[in-house]
Amino acid sequence: MLQERDRTIEDPGCFWVTMKGCGPYIIDEVEYTNLNAEMNQFYDKSYKDVDEVKPLMVEEGQICVVFSEELKCWCRAVIKSIMYYMDHYQTECFLVDYAKNIFVKTKDIRVALEAFMQIPYRAKKCRLYRTKPVTLHIDFCENTAKIVPAKRWDSAATQYFQNLLKAATQIKAKLCAVEDNTFDVFLYGTIKDEKVCINDDLVSKNFACFEETKENTGSSADYQENLTSLSVESLPVKTVNPALAFRPVLFQEKVSTDLETGGNCICQKQLYVQCIIIACVIWFQNSQNLGEERNFVFLSNKIEPSSVLETAPLFDNLKKELTQKKHLGPNFAESYCWPPIAQGCDVVAISDHGNDPFLYIPPILTLLQLGSCYKALPNISGPLALILCPGWKKAQLVFELLQTYERCCRQLHPMLIILGQKREAALSVKIRECEVIVTTPYSLLRLFEHHSLLFCRLCHLVLDEVEVLFSDAAEQVFTILDCYKKDISEDYSVHQIIAVGARWNKHIARLIKEFMNGPYIVITTIEEASIYGNVQQVVRSCMNSERISVLLKILDFTHNNLQKVLIFTNTVNEAEMIHKALKNNSIFSLKLHKESEFNFKYIIEQWTKKSNSGTHVVLVLTDDCMQYLRITDATCVIHFGFPSPRIFGQRLRSMSDNFCNDSSVDQEYTKARSVILLTENSECHELGILHYLQHAEAEIPPELHDFTAKMLEAEEDQKFSRPLCAYLKTFGICKNRTVCPDRHQINLQIDVPQNIPDKIKQTPGYVTILPLHIVNATNYFGRIVDKQEDQYTNLAEEINEYFKKPGNKISVKNVEKLAFYGLCEKTLFHRVQVVEIFPKEEENLFFNVKIKYIDEGRTSQVQSYHLLQLPARFQCLPPQAVEFIVCKVKPIDNEIEWNPKVTSYICHKIKGKLHEAKIVHTLGNTAWVDPMVRLTRLSGFKMSVNEYNVRSEILSTGLGTDNPEHITQLQLCIHSKVLDHTKNLKPL
Repeated sequence: MLQERDRTIEDPGCFWVTMKGCGPYIIDEVEYTNLNAEMNQFYDKSYKDVDEVKPLMVEEGQICVVFSEELKCWCRAVIKSIMYYMDHYQTECFLVDYAKNIFVKTKDIRVALEAFMQIPYRAKKCRLYRTKPVTLHIDFCENTAKIVPAKRWDSAATQYFQNLLKAATQIKAKLCAVEDNTFDVFLYGTIKDEKVCINDDLVSKNFACFEETKENTGSSADYQENLTSLSVESLPVKTVNPALAFRPVLFQEKVSTDLETGGNCICQKQLYVQCIIIACVIWFQNSQNLGEERNFVFLSNKIEPSSVLETAPLFDNLKKELTQKKHLGPNFAESYCWPPIAQGCDVVAISDHGNDPFLYIPPILTLLQLGSCYKALPNISGPLALILCPGWKKAQLVFELLQTYERCCRQLHPMLIILGQKREAALSVKIRECEVIVTTPYSLLRLFEHHSLLFCRLCHLVLDEVEVLFSDAAEQVFTILDCYKKDISEDYSVHQIIAVGARWNKHIARLIKEFMNGPYIVITTIEEASIYGNVQQVVRSCMNSERISVLLKILDFTHNNLQKVLIFTNTVNEAEMIHKALKNNSIFSLKLHKESEFNFKYIIEQWTKKSNSGTHVVLVLTDDCMQYLRITDATCVIHFGFPSPRIFGQRLRSMSDNFCNDSSVDQEYTKARSVILLTENSECHELGILHYLQHAEAEIPPELHDFTAKMLEAEEDQKFSRPLCAYLKTFGICKNRTVCPDRHQINLQIDVPQNIPDKIKQTPGYVTILPLHIVNATNYFGRIVDKQEDQYTNLAEEINEYFKKPGNKISVKNVEKLAFYGLCEKTLFHRVQVVEIFPKEEENLFFNVKIKYIDEGRTSQVQSYHLLQLPARFQCLPPQAVEFIVCKVKPIDNEIEWNPKVTSYICHKIKGKLHEAKIVHTLGNTAWVDPMVRLTRLSGFKMSVNEYNVRSEILSTGLGTDNPEHITQLQLCIHSKVLDHTKNLKPL
């Protein structure tokens, strides 16, 4: 029997031990103590002649000696990887006598003398003998579940194995075989004074099964025994432990190492991040054929995309429902997301379609059909699934989709919960029979204050538009994640986190590391994958005439590891110039462009041939040659010619093999680097590259900041004829200014005051306003009512009297844009203006027009024959509609749109009623008011009282909050242009 200590555990199939006892594989501990003393004495004394014991080169797999700061001694080690860190190289080394990983600089590595390599390594790699992992395979078509062998140990089995070893007061192992330097053992632990065979215990708990006996060529006959006491009967498949129902099923391994010229993918070796299996899918569109999809899968467990709905991992009724609604099948991103979600795995999906709830709704509904899997959960009220959305509008969309597709499955009773700041609202929520809640982070935390058992049954947590959630409410999301993690019982393995979005966010790395178990990470855009992969983005600013000298400095190779560099140019002349310059500076390089001899075979041979450490390969090429080479293993890409956003992504793809598979690793440790040469002639295509560099948190030189500011100003100038941004007017700030289509600066021609009487502009004080069209809680259209003589009231009476005579109702034959007409609506006649004329459809005799009610501000669409000729005398009075905005109030929770509940409440309260308001600013046809109150005159008295203040009414709903900086922010944003337009924003 052998005894184990100093355990380092990955899973039951890989753990490191030191052994003591007797036998051919056991070395007395005294020998290791003597070896340690001799090594320390030798390497400590050789510090003066350090060059004599330093290796000439360093490469992966090399045996060496390094100093461990933690152990305070020199140790034998094997180099696992080499990474560049700032100005030096750093290596990850595995200490073969201590089973530890440490990082050391290459200059601190020493040669391992033969005298110190005579005895075997102290740490022994072990695995449980004949004990193989299993998983639960769910067949949704057959509606069956059975335990089947798996290729890897899942996190639940590993955690259980580790807990057993921690609880054991003594560990012993029976050596059964030796194969590939790995010891196969039966492991025994003494737990609470009872001896337990850990192999048997894993099998009895359905974490593992025994494989049939077979010949082992590396076995030791002296130590292999006939283990007749162990049961090797087949595992039961009829009864399934619901607590184990969601252990991940790994998809069938399919490895391809050849580049298929007509194929869709390249599959590489498996990548691991602290024993977490990572799937990274990158999709891009070929420059020559925009309809062709190419994906790169960084793992051997590839999920094949489904082309038809029948093959999707969904239950039958849902497939039928999707087919009836003309959903032909999963798209590219859904093909990679649906299988792992339906298997209960944690998933992170970053895709161009990341804001589409269909990435997760069908597989989540499929999971929720397995009611038996939740029987072991506490028998209390509470949801099984929680979907967090970034705002009420997205939550409403998700809720409606759930209601639509819930009809084809068992009753889930989904609830949409959007709560304001009123305590009574949270107390009134009753969660009965509800199995799916759709809400926002802020609303959920308000609900949780009064429903402390909310997470007790929660199994599935979905983060919709995860990058927006983390941008707007990172603290709240992590609070929810902590609560979810805290309430997960160790007795249940039914828990899953799904995060979908369109862009990578730095907080996702923490989400993966702290809250997920073995997640599948699916990224379908090369630019976002490069951020996840920690590609180092470097921007070098220089004059156009200095580019060659800067390039040569970048190519000043002083590193020992293999460098494969691609230099991309925009023209053939640039490629020839660079190739000649490299040749003159004794740098061997290859070149490829459309005018060169297309010797692809030679170039590919030079690029792919196995080279020694310290060898450098440089290829100069134009963008149109990328598709022929299909290079994916470059370590550095240099953008000699400034790229467009589409080309930029394809260039980054050339380094995809070297993307880091752990997003928490610093950029300095990664192999892939992208260098952009920025000159005075660089064209930043629609600011796309600059925005991406900011998103990637690259170090931006001051010249680029100045250039960005000029480009933004140029973009704003192009919007000068657009309307002033509605968000800027309503809240004082536009959160999405870079993508907002509207104007954010003053236009002297458009923003002159309109429809506002001069005497009101010149005399400060309260005016009487009549809201007629309610856009949202703070934005209305209506009229300013003259207290002495209301011209519009007289005009409206005259128009209605005129059109009551049948002979005056003359339809318009030739409708003109911007012309004024009359229109009958029920029994009233209005003045309208045509703002848009739509093309006539073939079947119709008439065409549709978009009109604006010039005295009310609302718009609608009518058929042209409804328009009536309006006499000139009725057109003399200018349009009366004015836009009113209530100041200093905004939606809660960083929302950018008012909840319909607030808008409906305010509309019912103020529409068509006279209010007193103080106009504090005017701009164009917009008047900002503060306050706006409803006055009630007391009969019999010459006095009136304030019935309500509109701003206070909004705040009373609990869905609005103070915005004291509204006007100040409005002024700062509007006056961001160099010219001072203060005279156009007139306080009254």
